[in-house]
Amino acid sequence: MSIVAVSGALLYVLDLAIKVLALGLVPKNRRPSSGMAWLLVIMLVPVIGIIVFWMLGLTRLDRKRHERQRVLNDRVMANTQDLIAREEVGGALPPDAPAYLPSLVALNENLGGLPVVAGNRIDFFGDYSGSIDAMAAEIGRATTFVHVEFYITACDRVTEGFFDALDAAVARGVTVRLLLDHVGSRGIPGYDKLVERLDASGIQWRPMLPIRPLKGEFRRPDLRNHRKILVVDGLSAFTGSQNLIEPGYNKPKNHKAGREWVELTCRVEGPLVNELDVVFATDWNTETGETLIDELAVIAPRAGDVAGQIIPSGPGVVAENNLRAFTTLIYGARHRISLTSPYFVPDESLLYAVTTAAQRGVEVELFVSEEKDQFMVFHAQRSYYEALLRAGVRIHLYPRPAVLHSKHMSIDDDVALLGSSNMDMRSFALNYEVSTLLFGGDVVARMRAVEDRYRELSRELTLEDWLGRSRGAAYVDNVMRLTSALQ
Repeated sequence: MSIVAVSGALLYVLDLAIKVLALGLVPKNRRPSSGMAWLLVIMLVPVIGIIVFWMLGLTRLDRKRHERQRVLNDRVMANTQDLIAREEVGGALPPDAPAYLPSLVALNENLGGLPVVAGNRIDFFGDYSGSIDAMAAEIGRATTFVHVEFYITACDRVTEGFFDALDAAVARGVTVRLLLDHVGSRGIPGYDKLVERLDASGIQWRPMLPIRPLKGEFRRPDLRNHRKILVVDGLSAFTGSQNLIEPGYNKPKNHKAGREWVELTCRVEGPLVNELDVVFATDWNTETGETLIDELAVIAPRAGDVAGQIIPSGPGVVAENNLRAFTTLIYGARHRISLTSPYFVPDESLLYAVTTAAQRGVEVELFVSEEKDQFMVFHAQRSYYEALLRAGVRIHLYPRPAVLHSKHMSIDDDVALLGSSNMDMRSFALNYEVSTLLFGGDVVARMRAVEDRYRELSRELTLEDWLGRSRGAAYVDNVMRLTSALQ
């Protein structure tokens, strides 16, 4: 038998073995749609497909990191019992709370480990530079510690004052800890200079989920820590959608196009600050092994009339608890749902929740960007517009060249939620995220004011306009929809 024949037979056996192996391996603990998408790739190009699946299809963390995360999650659950007792959780819910709210907060507590707490003050910031200036001012008042955690971190013309405030805090004896996502920040111009500055300062800093194969640190590269948190002295905090970077992301092409990101961040006072600090402390422990016992002992006093709950999510937490919270809220809505997300690429459960709400008479609106900043996600998102429009969802396109990057929702007059989590499969399954559930006081009315402003600026997309787009555009949308399932 010739070498060519032998090689052909071996390739045939390898091809068959990969396909048989994939049939039993790929579907395990995976959505059927995601499993079918991966199987399609592997069946079409077996060798390349199985390699890509090994690199991008497995969401598990390395064993050491996963075990540390599990132990810390158990500790968080134990340590929050005192907070639960102090707050008397039932008393934190308004007497006219919708029927779904008690079960929702129980769900969040069971999966995320953090209870609902009353007595918070919430201030929203829609002004991009104003938000960063407010954070810098808060750091300027720090006396004990500052905790900083952002997916993208850069020192530039907008954020330089923030870093100056950190340096000044260190100089007066404040402990400053900073976490930044390794891949998310490394791709930003000026990263090397940022590292030099941090190394030369007294700031304690670590990259999150680093990918450094030469140091034995390698994992699926698109498992990222997408959270945005600032905690000062355990008494005040900021969280939301905004990264620590100027609004054009230091990219010349964005500046040339006049493209800037639109965000929504909130400043928090009250017991919710401690829950945000728990999330930071969990990530700090995972990256460094250090447990921040003294810092977590600080209890913020009550400061307002808003109750709330922090929802941490990600590969180290019970799977997709942010998605579970979102769908519970949407199914509970009676009159009105307003959703804002830069990347709306739902799985089946979220798509059914949104379209079912519209079909049962709830007024549902979705704010998304008219402008794209990520080709694949943008076109995958567009592939869902027809189903949404046919169900009665009103889609508002925030005008280009701005990128609407805010991530929030309001439900009836009862609940508001904002945070770092997009409404896409990446945020549900692959990213570490943090969301803030809010109710009571006038917090929903103030969230509505933000949505009203978006609506004034936006153009409503009609079904007639959408069906009139080119066949080529529809084809690209549908192809990119397939890639969104490769999770």
